Amino acid sequence: MFKIFDEKINGFLFVIILPLLLFAMSYYGFESSYTRLKTSDRPPSFLFTSVYSYRVIPNYLSVQMTDLMEYLINNHLSGFRDFLSKNGTPFYHGLFLMNSFFLVICSLVINTILKFKTVDFLLNINVRRIIHLLCVFFIVITQYAPTNCDTIALCCYLIGVLLTLKYIHTNKNGYYFILIVLIALSTLVRETACINIAFFAAVLFSVKELKEGNYQFIWKVIPLVIAFLVPYLGLRAVMNHEHTTFVEGIYISKNFSSPFNLAGLLFAVIVLYFIYKLCVNEESRTVFKKYLFFSLPYLAMITLVGLFWEVRLFLPLILTGIIMASHQFKNTKQ
Repeated sequence: MFKIFDEKINGFLFVIILPLLLFAMSYYGFESSYTRLKTSDRPPSFLFTSVYSYRVIPNYLSVQMTDLMEYLINNHLSGFRDFLSKNGTPFYHGLFLMNSFFLVICSLVINTILKFKTVDFLLNINVRRIIHLLCVFFIVITQYAPTNCDTIALCCYLIGVLLTLKYIHTNKNGYYFILIVLIALSTLVRETACINIAFFAAVLFSVKELKEGNYQFIWKVIPLVIAFLVPYLGLRAVMNHEHTTFVEGIYISKNFSSPFNLAGLLFAVIVLYFIYKLCVNEESRTVFKKYLFFSLPYLAMITLVGLFWEVRLFLPLILTGIIMASHQFKNTKQ
């Protein structure tokens, strides 16, 4: 009984408390030269213009969390008002709380994935915790450019990964239908919802079956694509085009001329390479390569309209690589 209680306490400290402490260090322990969100009392106007305006769920939550923090500071945390004002604004504190909530969910989902159909070396709880800690560190280190959408989008993505793994191992359609709904909702968070389609395709795609005329894979992917395209194009059709744009800018020249952007690209390439080397069996390596192939449209968009220095854009691929290196794909299609 005491052993079970001790394991639960250790799990709580490791999966929830430690990530929160690391997150707090990232948000309050140092200031990034990349962003000035700490000085904004309310959600900045740029969140509701340009490409950011399509991220309706994070923007709505940002407004609500800012209102909540203003209410708490004025009515229940007046004794901490000076301390809080020195370390941020109601918007920034609300951003931290919101992202912390979804970080905890990310940590819980990663913990669940790492315990589900894992390769042999992850049966050791200490090894599994090292891998888990590595995932958390990658999430935290990318917070030098905090946003109101990335942690929520990552949370949705990881839940989608878990649903896909559950579906392929149990063949229960319930997981598949929930994944469709999740992709539709997470498209209202950020466009990275499309990477869930890439992961699903990487796991189910089989060249052998395609050559044999079995097109079940295509029929499975089509509903996921529709679930992404309908809200994606729908938002761009109904929102005011005077204050919105499809992209913020074309940055391909900056990506290959700026030392910072080149450093970000080099970081992503090296990390993905070493994660690929961590794949201990051929099944994992094959799925990882297929995943990178199906993620090419996303990588192309990062190159065109994103900045390589914002390595948070590569984070879903990095975490997916770690998951693939840790997962047992023996029963999946190759």
